[in-house]
Amino acid sequence: MNTAQKIAGFTAGLAVIFAAALGTGAVVGPTDSPAPAHTPGTHPEELPAEAASPDSAPGGLMVTDSRYTLQLETPQTPTGTDVSLRFRIVDPAGTPLTRYAASHGKQLHLIVVRRDMVGYQHVHPVLDPAGIWSVPLDLTRAGTYRVFADFTPEGGEGLTLGADLHVAGTFDPQPLPAATGTIEIDGYTVTLHGNLVPGQASKLTLSVTKDGRPVTDLQPYLGAYGHLVALRSADLAYLHVHPDGHPGDGVTAAGPTIDFYATTPSVGDYRLFLDFQHAGVVRTAEFTLSAAGLSAEGSPAPEPAMAGHGH
Repeated sequence: MNTAQKIAGFTAGLAVIFAAALGTGAVVGPTDSPAPAHTPGTHPEELPAEAASPDSAPGGLMVTDSRYTLQLETPQTPTGTDVSLRFRIVDPAGTPLTRYAASHGKQLHLIVVRRDMVGYQHVHPVLDPAGIWSVPLDLTRAGTYRVFADFTPEGGEGLTLGADLHVAGTFDPQPLPAATGTIEIDGYTVTLHGNLVPGQASKLTLSVTKDGRPVTDLQPYLGAYGHLVALRSADLAYLHVHPDGHPGDGVTAAGPTIDFYATTPSVGDYRLFLDFQHAGVVRTAEFTLSAAGLSAEGSPAPEPAMAGHGH
């Protein structure tokens, strides 16, 4: 083959490779495409980061996030009515974190629940100068519990870290309670209205009555008339939402209804825990609700419109 033929063959080969590369780029798309635009919920200022955007991962699934780590001092413990839990949050330098920004009146919110959704507790530990948190827990039921630490490092973003706590003893797992729109607790009736639609800010309204009369003098708890935690039953993904409005804003009534906005990341069953305060006592009403399943009233909820890739 002469020199001219070699050059012609080489040029033709380059053309084929270049054309193939263009074809691949058309299929795969550019690698530096911008992230999808953020679509805020109806009231994004009332939602945590993981609830405000369907593209964000829920909290509580990882023991380490943004280089902060939740470390339980003892991941196994015997059963008891007043078991001390000690833990620390370790910062990116490996040092126990001691400076936190207050969120809803507290430096850290600790949520503890057994993995079958039994034994829910929302408590506020005490921090010592060395960065060790401690709090007594009611762990009379054996099993594996999920411990959620919900906090904001000073000058940083809010995080929810999760770790398992194993409570020794005979484990008697319970099925997820059936969906219902009404719960009775200590003489109070709490009713839930609304549907969860994945990827959308869904309005949930809870109303509180006592002895058949609307409760119109709910007391502020953690800066609001109600506090709602939602957990996905399949993996205990954590969604932490707060009501629309707040005490003293001149608009929000002290009951009987409390409106929440929550964005669930996927289809599935969720367990909802509502904390409310009345007559100086905080009570917790627990509900099961299906995203894109049945509403609290038992009617079919609409299926979400799926565009592109779902999360």
